Amino acid sequence: MAHFKFLLVAAMASCAAAFAPTSMVGRKTASSFTQLHESFGLGLGEDTYENQPDLLKGEQEYKQYVNRINEENMLNRKYNVIRRVRELDLLQATIDAGVLSKLEKNGLDLVTIEKLLPLAEQYGLLSLAANNQQLLINLVAPLLVEGAPFLLPVVAGALEVGPAAFYLAAAGAAGLDAYLFATDAEVPFVGLSAGAVGGLVLIPLAVLSAVAGTALASLKK
Repeated sequence: MAHFKFLLVAAMASCAAAFAPTSMVGRKTASSFTQLHESFGLGLGEDTYENQPDLLKGEQEYKQYVNRINEENMLNRKYNVIRRVRELDLLQATIDAGVLSKLEKNGLDLVTIEKLLPLAEQYGLLSLAANNQQLLINLVAPLLVEGAPFLLPVVAGALEVGPAAFYLAAAGAAGLDAYLFATDAEVPFVGLSAGAVGGLVLIPLAVLSAVAGTALASLKK
């Protein structure tokens, strides 16, 4: 019986030793310094930085590269102001509306423009325009150019009346926005406040009209 117990304990000890982690004490292991390469050591791979074209290194160079391939790409597309002015025949429309002659009648002639140019530079307006070319070309220019066929007759009529027309337009735009707020009007199918949404257009329009009226009043000789 004692012999049987001894064999059983020995068998259990051997089974436990089989699943025990191997002791690393006293054993020296050599660290592996093998570097892995995409070429698998066969010289088939290429260094990305040596093989990559300079045109693809950086956003600015990438945009220039795409622009050389196709000028009408979506990445660098700009609003073509000159082409649209020619297509809409805005120069002739300006002449037909008599805008230039009415501006001169209100005191804005070439002599006055020459006096205003140094002021524009003094107050940094030219630098501001130069630093925001993308915004002016792709946002402001389309609004002015595409809306010019409808705006030119209105502007010509306002210039015929004088500064009072611009003051009236400013008061009307501000009053309409105030009315929308007072009546809690909402944009149909959206539920947003009509005063807040309309104010994005009406308030800037009121400010520009008031500034234009004040400028014309100051030019009166």
